[in-house]
Amino acid sequence: FSSSVYNMTARLDCTTVKTKAVAHFSELLMSHLPVNVQRPNSLSVPSAAEPGLWTSQGDAEVKLRIEDSGLAAEPPLTVNQMFTRAVERFGNYTALGWKEGDQQKTLTYKEYYQACRTAAKSFLKLGLQRYHGVGILGFNSAEWFIADIGAILAGGFAVGIYTTNSPETCQYVVENCKANIIVVENHKQLQKILQFEDKLPHLKAIVQYKDALKEKRPNLYTWAEFMELGRDEPDAPLDAIISSQKPNQCCTLIYTSGTTGLSKGVMLSHDNLTWTALSTGHHVRLTDADQAQEVVVSYLPLSHIAAQMVDIWVTMRVGGATYFAQPDALKGTLVNTLKEVRPTAFMGVPRVWEKMQESMKSVGAKSSTVRRKVAAWAKDVGLHTNLTKMNHYHIAKKLVFKKVRKALGLDRCYRCYTGAAPITKDTLEFFLSLDIPLYELYGMSESTGPHTISLPDAFRLTSCGVELPGCKTKLHKPDKEGNGEICFWGRHVFMGYLNMPENTEQALDAEGWLHSGDLGKHDQNGFLFITGRIKELIITAGGENVPPVPIEDKVKEAVPLISNAMLIGDKRKFLSMLLTVKCQVNPDSGEPQDELSADAVEFCRKLGSNATRVSDIAGGRDRAINAAIQEGINRVNENATSNAQRIQKWIVLDRDFSIGGGELGPTMKLKRPVVVKMYKEQIENFYKELPTPTTPDNPLPPK
Repeated sequence: FSSSVYNMTARLDCTTVKTKAVAHFSELLMSHLPVNVQRPNSLSVPSAAEPGLWTSQGDAEVKLRIEDSGLAAEPPLTVNQMFTRAVERFGNYTALGWKEGDQQKTLTYKEYYQACRTAAKSFLKLGLQRYHGVGILGFNSAEWFIADIGAILAGGFAVGIYTTNSPETCQYVVENCKANIIVVENHKQLQKILQFEDKLPHLKAIVQYKDALKEKRPNLYTWAEFMELGRDEPDAPLDAIISSQKPNQCCTLIYTSGTTGLSKGVMLSHDNLTWTALSTGHHVRLTDADQAQEVVVSYLPLSHIAAQMVDIWVTMRVGGATYFAQPDALKGTLVNTLKEVRPTAFMGVPRVWEKMQESMKSVGAKSSTVRRKVAAWAKDVGLHTNLTKMNHYHIAKKLVFKKVRKALGLDRCYRCYTGAAPITKDTLEFFLSLDIPLYELYGMSESTGPHTISLPDAFRLTSCGVELPGCKTKLHKPDKEGNGEICFWGRHVFMGYLNMPENTEQALDAEGWLHSGDLGKHDQNGFLFITGRIKELIITAGGENVPPVPIEDKVKEAVPLISNAMLIGDKRKFLSMLLTVKCQVNPDSGEPQDELSADAVEFCRKLGSNATRVSDIAGGRDRAINAAIQEGINRVNENATSNAQRIQKWIVLDRDFSIGGGELGPTMKLKRPVVVKMYKEQIENFYKELPTPTTPDNPLPPK
């Protein structure tokens, strides 16, 4: 990856700032402070002469964290500068690809850039104002990318909105970013916006990019009509806006999924996007298209920074090609796209890898005994080889691994990543045994995506790897075992939360370090291991700190029937657990069904149970299954680090967790506060004391 290609003749001057804006900002901040009281341990208010490291105003600038040497010393670029360089180098290479029916459509880098400029002109014609949002609500597509970059070129903010959001959540995001235009995928998403359209004073137009319009309305456009608006507009007004943009200004808002309260608008600058794309591509050793073109498949929600960074920005930086999966990718068609496209790099959230693991196991269960034995032998060899590099490996590679990779569409893919939520050791080992090491990456929206990434030559099972070049990690207040709060420093650290100065101050300390809220430790080689989340940490009534995720993972490992496990015990006398079992999922709605999944049924049969439904098991209805779960929990308890970390009670719930049900966020992250509210009754039942319990101290049974 030649960084010299991106060298600029002179560093961009990033030190000017609107004095008015900063003066107003200072007033705003000071108005929140008591008289004569210095805010403790917070960043000082930037002076009018020079921008500070952070801001909460959409139209302000920040000081870039440029270092004296290394990758962090690279001159900053705007999105337009990075894009035009890609066009100069890779103009005739495929940038985007998708299927319309059976037909494969593509755009080259030249065509892609021109389409983004046309979209930018259309946005301006519709009245997009500087530093106002363009909301994008829909599944990944070329139009999504073009709307996103078009909004940035036109001086607005690109704002992805989760397709799973309720109308109320959509309204909050659209109001918060003062969106002038909303781009929706189809009639279903349009309906959400129309519910509150009259409450949006800033909204000027809506564009629908898929399907014919079901009704004509003023200021509602099809994608073709929208693009036509800017087609013949002159270049000069757009060029003037582009040339006025600076790398230290905001161009994208990522709304946090709000697992712990109100969603916050994470402001990312041009430099956040362009520099993080440079550092990530460099770290994972992607090749430029003129050597060998990288290929990725876009299917994860683009409102999430991980998908945006991989699918749009890193790929653009190296001239890679992004192919779009079908909207029903996560309902089963993703593997078909992978087989057609054969990506060179692939990012999956843990649930995607778990689903692949489950389907491979159920296919494995149906294959012939000989084939199954060979596969099991090869997997065993694969795991040992990858952990210790043993013999027999090459035979196994020929026999099984190549076939498995081909069946998954990963035969060209030697960079498989997992991130956005914790993954179990069982899933990591399963893929490692098939010679598909999953490289964990770790970061957050506030760090423009990745902070650490595992590499083939820097790989430890369950570690998130080492930090990107130009980034630093600090562990805040480590305990005796070395666990501290993970803090980040680098040019990937965000500008601040839009219109939320207090929240911004909580996230960034006096020196500008970003506090992640995650607990972690380093091993002797500098590998980062995540050990929990401060907010998720359970503090029992006895004052013991219990990180829930490791215990939950162990239960899922001990009892393969379990789909989700959530530990309860904050301010309680003992730990208890809510469990759900693996079930079929409605392919259209994504809703969990009552029917058990194929591998869950197989698990039950082995125990002599005839259960075929969740309702046969929930609430302790099946004695054999109950006994098996208890046995698994006993095994986990035997290895508990202390008595306080043992699970005393548990229950199997009537249905699995889901995004639609509200228990999981868009990246399948557990929304713990929501689950606690939803299952309040079951939780309270755990802690109801019997009037006269039979205990060794009180041997008399109740009368």
